[in-house]
Amino acid sequence: MTEYKIALLAGDGIGPEIMKQAVKVLKFIENRNDVTFQLMPGAFGASAWFETGKSFPEETIAICDQADAILKGTIGLSHDESKKIPVDEQPERGALLPMRKRYDTFANFRPVFLPPTLSHFSPLKPEVIGDGIDIMIIRELVGGIYFGEKETGINEQGLRYVKEVLEYDEALIKRTVDVAFEIAMKRSKKLHNIHKSNVLKSSILWTDVIEESSKDFPEVEVHHMLVDAAATHLCLNPGQFDVMVMENMFGDILSDQAGGILGSLGLMPSACMGPEKAYYEPSHGSAPDIAGKNIANPYSMIGSVAMMLEMSFGMSEEASNLWKAMESVFAAGYSTADLSKPGANVTMVNTDEFGDRVVASL
Repeated sequence: MTEYKIALLAGDGIGPEIMKQAVKVLKFIENRNDVTFQLMPGAFGASAWFETGKSFPEETIAICDQADAILKGTIGLSHDESKKIPVDEQPERGALLPMRKRYDTFANFRPVFLPPTLSHFSPLKPEVIGDGIDIMIIRELVGGIYFGEKETGINEQGLRYVKEVLEYDEALIKRTVDVAFEIAMKRSKKLHNIHKSNVLKSSILWTDVIEESSKDFPEVEVHHMLVDAAATHLCLNPGQFDVMVMENMFGDILSDQAGGILGSLGLMPSACMGPEKAYYEPSHGSAPDIAGKNIANPYSMIGSVAMMLEMSFGMSEEASNLWKAMESVFAAGYSTADLSKPGANVTMVNTDEFGDRVVASL
C-alpha cells in the first residue's frame, strides 16, 4: 500500500470549514484505493500568529518539510483584525511568500474551467461563453516585484517614498515558460504569452525567452498579447485562450479576473509546483464575513484536492472522478449561499451538505 504524507494548513476565515470537506473526500478515496493518506495538520496564517506569534511557525515548517504535498486553506482576516498583526508577519508576507520561497514553487497552475453545468454562475452572456470556458493560466510565482528588493524611507525632500524592484533572469523565466509549453502540448498546442513589452523591459526579456523556447516546441502556436488587451479579451472572447503564461503580478491580477468571468473565485482551485514539492490551495480569500456560517462552497478546496491527486500522486482517474462528482452536484441543482442568491432556481445546501453530496456522487 502506498502512503502519502499531506500537510493540512486549514488557515483562517472559512479555511477550516472548507478543509473539513477536503478531508471527507480524501478519507473516502483512501477507503477505495490501495493508498493511505497521513494527514498532518499545522497552524498557518493569521490564526497561527495569534496562537504562536509566527504566521509560519517552526512546527508547521517541520510538518511541511516532511510532507509529500501541502494542502492549504485560505489565509487572512478583516482589515481591522489584520492591523493587529505586525506588517512583516501578516499572512501573505509572513507565511505565504516564505512558503513559496522555501519550496521554490515557481509554477502556479490556475484552471479557469466553466463547463455547461456551471455556466449559470458566469456574468458573461451565453453567446460569449459558448460551449464553456477551459483555460489554464500558468503564472510565475517566485520572482518579479513581489520578491524583489524593497525599500521605504524619507527622501531628501522630506517625502515618504517606497521602492520595489521587479527582477527576473532568463533562468527564472525559462523554467516557467517551458512548463507552459509542456502543458500546451498536452492540450490544444496554443500558447498566449501575456506581457507589457511596450513599456517594461522585463517583458522584453520574457518575450525573448518565449521565442527562444518555442524552437523546442515547434508544434505550439504562440500568440503575444499585451496584458491590458488580455484583460479585455478575457471578458469579450475567452474562448480564444487555451494556455496563458505570464509573470507574477500579471498572473495574480488576470487569474482573479478569470475568477470573475466564472462568477466567483470560489470556482477556481490552484496548484503551486516546485522542483520537489507542491502546495495546493483555493484561489479565493478567507471571507471573514461569512466564516463560521457553514455557507462557503468548497469547490475550490476540493478541486485543489483533485489537482493534488493528479499532479503529486499520479491518481489521474480519481482526480477525474472528483471533478465529475462536483459538477454533478451543481448539475443536480444544488448550490451554496455564497455562490447563489435566493430565487436562483437552485436548492440551497450548506458547506457540509455540499461536501456530503460530492462524496455520495463520488
